[in-house]
Amino acid sequence: MSKEKIAKIFEGDIVVKSNFIEFQADSNKKNQAQTNTIFSEKWEKVDEGGEIEDISKDQKIWFLSLYGFADELELSEYLKDKEVILDAGCGLGYKTAWLADLAPNSLVIGMDYSEAAAIAARNYRHVKNAYFIQGNIADTRILPDSIDFTLCDQVIMHTEKPDFTFSHLTDITKSGGEFACYVYAKKALPRELIDDHFRIHTHNIDSNKMWEMSEQLTELGKRLSELNIKFESPDIPLLGIKGGEYDIQRFIYWNFLKCFYRPDWKKGTCDSTNFDWYSPSNAKRYSKEEYEELINSNSLKVSYFHSEEACYSGRFEK
Repeated sequence: MSKEKIAKIFEGDIVVKSNFIEFQADSNKKNQAQTNTIFSEKWEKVDEGGEIEDISKDQKIWFLSLYGFADELELSEYLKDKEVILDAGCGLGYKTAWLADLAPNSLVIGMDYSEAAAIAARNYRHVKNAYFIQGNIADTRILPDSIDFTLCDQVIMHTEKPDFTFSHLTDITKSGGEFACYVYAKKALPRELIDDHFRIHTHNIDSNKMWEMSEQLTELGKRLSELNIKFESPDIPLLGIKGGEYDIQRFIYWNFLKCFYRPDWKKGTCDSTNFDWYSPSNAKRYSKEEYEELINSNSLKVSYFHSEEACYSGRFEK
């Protein structure tokens, strides 16, 4: 039944023979092609290194707060009347499979532009109501008003034109359905300038050198964390630096340089987190006002809105 349902929501003739469908996934946009390559490389490393457990456990907990659910039970209750669910930008598919487990009567589709979609299909072939598509989430080929719950978690910023992608994903969501989306938040000015430098110049830096820098950033984060120093920073409004008490690692992290480190994660997981920040050429950030304007311009009603230093997220009713 799920195979027939998939065929009905896509434009053109779709033949579904397995849990994996590949659309033409090559981009003619230089930045998008480079971003796709980076994430294919990152997800392949994470999969081979067995690091997905580090990521998925914490991401599921964070997901609940990002989108306004008290626990898995509440999320499952929310999903139970959603006939078709789309995880746009599914990466290795652990959230797609999670949603499929929580909503066993729903058709859950994970789509990703990178080669991670094929890995996800292989790893989760036992999840009978989950299907994976390697395709462009900015042009899904899904018919308008087809998806009951559209999710784009931590991905839309990596598309060529995030505002256009947001509108497309809104368009394919059913009237009365909800679109849940996460965007990066803008940080302090010095951090934004360094981040922008790598968006421009990453094309000219060898991938091995980016991995080497990512390992060095993990080590820097580790050493700064181990100092265990807190201090009181003054407000510096012109630089966007907020005053208050900081751990020294967090102060540098938010205001100057992403140097991600978590002692309870494998080193490789920390390395890949730093890598996927500095390597992709597409990684737009938003102010709160810019994100609210994007939501309003697509005539969406806010069901839940969440903000923190890293991001803005929420569920928006069409």
